[in-house]
Amino acid sequence: MGIFHRNGRKPAASRPDPPQSPGQPESSIEEKVIEVLRTVYDPEIPVNIYELGLVYGIEVSPAGDVIVRMTLTSPMCPVAGSLPPEVEYKVLSIPGVTSARTELVWDPPWSPSMMTEAARLQLGLF
Repeated sequence: MGIFHRNGRKPAASRPDPPQSPGQPESSIEEKVIEVLRTVYDPEIPVNIYELGLVYGIEVSPAGDVIVRMTLTSPMCPVAGSLPPEVEYKVLSIPGVTSARTELVWDPPWSPSMMTEAARLQLGLF
């Protein structure tokens, strides 16, 4: 996936990263990223991607660059082309985030055991 920047362009290679907004520590941005990820749904499953266990990691740099490592329920997932850009778009809307990128990973492969207890309960998988 590409890197999305707030202004729609990639910064020049020699330009330093902008400083993080005052009062926006990395942990605060990470919490807001998690909140936003809870608003993203696989259209075939009525549970958000965070509770489904599709998010494998979130990295936030001091400059506000965010990388979300995620997977899909299947490599043949019909939303493989639209879900990662939706994640990037929503993460980029968070104050203090200067760029957002998703990295699709397939290892470990996703399984229903990665869902939170709340997600399994919601889907009746107990």
